[in-house]
Amino acid sequence: MNSDAPVISGFSVVKLARGVRLREDPVRGQTVLLAPERAMALDDIAVAIVEALDGERSLDQIADDFAQKFEAPVAQIAEDVKAFVHELANRRMLEIVE
Repeated sequence: MNSDAPVISGFSVVKLARGVRLREDPVRGQTVLLAPERAMALDDIAVAIVEALDGERSLDQIADDFAQKFEAPVAQIAEDVKAFVHELANRRMLEIVE
């Protein structure tokens, strides 16, 4: 594990880092997350997670909302959300608010 990796937990409140934007790529027909000198293609689930990262709700709150919306187990959703957010943090695409 990278010692510089940020600590992400269910209590973490995060938002996209400055300069990172969610955009539609009409050439590829998909949504991408754009950051200075890099891009990341996203599927529908990843887009939903990125859109939920409002800098106000914790990851646990986001997982609870998704569990109710999609009628899925909150523990599995929370694990998936944290894993994806951790990947974004490793790519320096996120800012940890709390």
